[in-house]
Amino acid sequence: MEQQQRSKTILNDTYTMKILISSLLTLYSVIIFAQQQEGISGDFNGDGKKEYAYTKLKDCNDDCDGACETVIYFSDKNIKPFTISPSRDGTLYNLSDLNNDGKDDIGFYPDWCTSCWHPLYVYTFTKNGWKPLVSPISTHCSQWEEEKFPIRKDPKKKGFVIITSSVWKDDDIKIVSKSVKVN
Repeated sequence: MEQQQRSKTILNDTYTMKILISSLLTLYSVIIFAQQQEGISGDFNGDGKKEYAYTKLKDCNDDCDGACETVIYFSDKNIKPFTISPSRDGTLYNLSDLNNDGKDDIGFYPDWCTSCWHPLYVYTFTKNGWKPLVSPISTHCSQWEEEKFPIRKDPKKKGFVIITSSVWKDDDIKIVSKSVKVN
């Protein structure tokens, strides 16, 4: 009887250990996947369902040697990925629906090895794929530090956005804003 009780205890301990190890491996995998797959969610194609957008860096080292391309992928495989170059990865933004077409628009702020000047790219999804909604917006890191985000809907004019950009003027970096019509 005592031998059977020990066998049951050993089996229970073994089972518990397997569950613990399996749980830890699953948690570790989720953490690693999340670190590699940082991104944003939104309804980028206007179908009423949320998709997930994330980036992958192609051929670029820490010194920005190589092709240095960032590809933006989507969880919905019907939404074709697109490439931004040069870029050493970067930050994605869900900009909501800037042009009132029923789809969330995407902003991408590329990382690079030199300079504090980086554009913010703004894209909208069309039946032919991704296209720029506005020209790349020139920004300097000081603009981001001052929390002056480069684009937002113009609350006073339907079909317009306010673009806030950094410019070099009079031997200084100036932050300027203007209202621009979007398609």
